[in-house]
Amino acid sequence: MTKTLLLLASTLLALPPLTAQEPDGLRVFISVDMEGITGVVNWEETGRDGKDYDYFRRIMSLEANAAVLGAFDAGATEVVVRDSHGSARNILPELIDPRAFLIRDWSGGPKSMMEGIDESFDAAVFIGYHARAGTPDALLEHTTSGNVQAFTINGETYPEAGYNALIAGVYGVPVVFVAGDRAIADQVRGFLGDVATYATKEGIGAAARNRHPEVSREGIRAGVAEAVRNRSRYSPFRLQPPYTLVLRLKTEESAYNGSFFPGARRTGEWELTYTSDDFLALMYAYSVMRR
Repeated sequence: MTKTLLLLASTLLALPPLTAQEPDGLRVFISVDMEGITGVVNWEETGRDGKDYDYFRRIMSLEANAAVLGAFDAGATEVVVRDSHGSARNILPELIDPRAFLIRDWSGGPKSMMEGIDESFDAAVFIGYHARAGTPDALLEHTTSGNVQAFTINGETYPEAGYNALIAGVYGVPVVFVAGDRAIADQVRGFLGDVATYATKEGIGAAARNRHPEVSREGIRAGVAEAVRNRSRYSPFRLQPPYTLVLRLKTEESAYNGSFFPGARRTGEWELTYTSDDFLALMYAYSVMRR
């Protein structure tokens, strides 16, 4: 074997594994959206065609990394970051601590914004999250997409943080920290209880009072570290099966198309209902029915 091949082999052996090698270690899962990131106030800033998108994707990346650093400060042995906004290709990899792993793009599976989570994780963290559609004084509030008018599970209305917390709950993983605008910080306490939160900004109609990005990063890092250290205070968010989804859409075309999903029923004007004992099956149904 040549010296070059020997050097390459030794380098590959030194690389960290792509799967968990320390089952008894502390694993933290971080899901990152963009609408709740500091400074973001307009849809143009969240999409690739927006002239300020590159600036705000950098802010998003740095807030994600602040959460990563907080998790490692608390003793995490592995941290997985899930890019959960739009294309799922927003976070700049070089701005994330090299000890962490980054999941990019959509798999097509039901976990969506929680892709990568399983029962081996000890805590989940949400960064850049936003309130559900129709929430007053919320920034860029919506539920999954602009095509969803209303969405309930077992009679309760949830933001994305709600059903993502329920996905974490399937695996027994508690959500310990949520960062985003003031509206989502207040909203998550309604179903997660005394979860740790950090408000990056506060809505004033469609405008916002924003913290400085450096201040938000400091607050997120410290908040995540404390929440992860005190993770035993938090319980996984679960509901009792069967799970009933009621989805109200914004067009007849969407409601008609969604009604063809196996098990879906039209139960009102542009309203679809679906029931399952399997929460991930319910989330897969939701992902198809809402299109």
